Amino acid sequence: MFIKITETPKNSVSKHRKTTGLTQEELALKVGITRQTVIAIEKGNYTPSVLLALKLAQVLKVPIGELFWL
Repeated sequence: MFIKITETPKNSVSKHRKTTGLTQEELALKVGITRQTVIAIEKGNYTPSVLLALKLAQVLKVPIGELFWL
């Protein structure tokens, strides 16, 4: 399978955040970013660094591959 490099990764951050009962503000505080950054990630307007993606996965208690995919 070939992956188009220019493709923007899709994510399920919003879904998992809501499942855990966290607000955008609470998630932002737990991973050390702003609420605006959480909004941008959830909308697909911002691709987080690997470190930030790992922090999000840890806080949301899901494998990173389940949180982000191409």
